[in-house]
Amino acid sequence: MAETIAIASDHAGFDLKTLLVADLKTLGFDVLDLGTDGPASVDYPDFAATLAAAVIDGRSRRGVVICGTGIGVSIAANRHRGIRAALCHDTTSARLARQHNDANVLALGGRLLGAETAKDTLRVFLVTEFEGGRHARRVQKLA
Repeated sequence: MAETIAIASDHAGFDLKTLLVADLKTLGFDVLDLGTDGPASVDYPDFAATLAAAVIDGRSRRGVVICGTGIGVSIAANRHRGIRAALCHDTTSARLARQHNDANVLALGGRLLGAETAKDTLRVFLVTEFEGGRHARRVQKLA
């Protein structure tokens, strides 16, 4: 059974979300697309909350949230206990977010990242494992 990845965006992240949904399916993941479903203006906190709920209740182990800059959705997602959303702009930040912070949600800026950078960043986020060790103590303090 394929892992399910939850994904959500506001209107500014809709185009990137559409691209990443297709990429996730090509990579063999099941996708839980939590909206938005078009470019009409919506409020990013609503979609970050919906995605956070999907991760917290176990419908998905990991998720991706997208808005124009990624800042708003990362702040909104991190308001939920158990979510460790990391705003990443490249593969290095995605790798370190997983290795050192055990991030379970990737936040991206739809108006800041090119398609290939976003796809590469997501792929690294998905394949990188948490290192544990000295980082586990720090992550535990976030709980």
